[in-house]
Amino acid sequence: MLSRFRLYGVAAIAAAACIAVAGCGGDDNGGGGASGSEDVSGSLSMSGVWTGQEARSFNKVLDGFKEKYPNVDVKYRPVGDEIPTVLSTAVSGGNPPDLAAVPQPGLVRDFVERNALKPIDFAKDTLDENFSKDVVDVSTIGGKPYGVLFKSANKSTVWYNCLLFEQAGVEGADDFDMFLENAKTLKASGTKAYSVGASDGWTLTDLFENIYLRQAGGDKYDQLTKHDIPWTDQSVKDALETMAKIVGDTQNIAGGTAGALETDFPGSVTNAFKDNPDAAQVMEGDFVDSEIRSSTKAKPETGFNFFDFPAIDGSPSTVVGGGDTVIMFDDSPAARALIEYLATPEAAEIRAKEGGYSSANKNVDESAYSDPLQAKAATAIGDADVFRFDLSDQQPAKFGATVGQGLWKDFQDFLRSPDDVDGAAQKMEQDAKRAF
Repeated sequence: MLSRFRLYGVAAIAAAACIAVAGCGGDDNGGGGASGSEDVSGSLSMSGVWTGQEARSFNKVLDGFKEKYPNVDVKYRPVGDEIPTVLSTAVSGGNPPDLAAVPQPGLVRDFVERNALKPIDFAKDTLDENFSKDVVDVSTIGGKPYGVLFKSANKSTVWYNCLLFEQAGVEGADDFDMFLENAKTLKASGTKAYSVGASDGWTLTDLFENIYLRQAGGDKYDQLTKHDIPWTDQSVKDALETMAKIVGDTQNIAGGTAGALETDFPGSVTNAFKDNPDAAQVMEGDFVDSEIRSSTKAKPETGFNFFDFPAIDGSPSTVVGGGDTVIMFDDSPAARALIEYLATPEAAEIRAKEGGYSSANKNVDESAYSDPLQAKAATAIGDADVFRFDLSDQQPAKFGATVGQGLWKDFQDFLRSPDDVDGAAQKMEQDAKRAF
């Protein structure tokens, strides 16, 4: 599920009490949207997935909003990963919060279908000015926008051990053919190329999604996401064959196939960046950064770095992403003002300075990020020619995000038998039919 990338970011301590917003901070950096007014007043309730430090960091953003709108009071309730259940219960009881921050696009669609959400088409100009069409489309349903993707994750990154790359004489690859050649060179130098945390099945779906989006393109990706084409489609088989060029090279994976299936995501990161590493690189999102810093002694840029997931057959700059979307249950001038504000670079830059954050807002200044690696990963989201939200997170949960079944298990099985592309595709389609 989407919450997974938060689990490996800045550590969060669960909080139960509401956080009341006091006024301070925030400069107007332009970029359209809320300009501020004392004429807007009222009280807002907001529930969100952000807890602990993330909640405190978001509080700073709301401080900036309070300065612009001194007569609006916001109470933020940090709920955490129980947000789908909490909101569904509140909607059923007729008492949802005014706004909420949620991690799954499917949840947004569910509330729209229940007639519980209000469209935010009043913010269309602000959204169009600050976000790419692909990003806006994540929460556009029936031609209307229903949310602001306030927090993002770049899942199209490859993190590498700088010393091992230097010893092998290789650099980050721009295209997939060079990526595979580098893997052979790394193996020849005495180190395995890949560290894979396959006991967490979502790491394998992330790898497939990066390959599929680059190889099949955005339209096919959208069709597969909606199950408008089957998982037996040739485009899926082609992507599986490409994926097999990585996972089928079992002698170049730390621990081989069996070891990968026994390694979770944190373990895969430790394997590549500990003092005596077992492999040279991890193919995962920007949240690898914080895991390296918290679990190893490696230093940024000299000990570890990343490059963008390589292009395939000349594909344009492409990002598979995740993130948290702010949605509106109650339409009021105060709620509209907060939605507009959260869509501006000003709000995102306040949050960026707190760390542990990436924004899809293309007008956020790179200098807002305190760390150069974080800035590089974050700005790639807004600059991407093609952006798509994590495919498995848009599936019914029993197919796309459940341990031991659906795609997570299907890709673990594919790791065991990467030569059986047809069988893997047929099993995925069989499981998809049960879920849709």
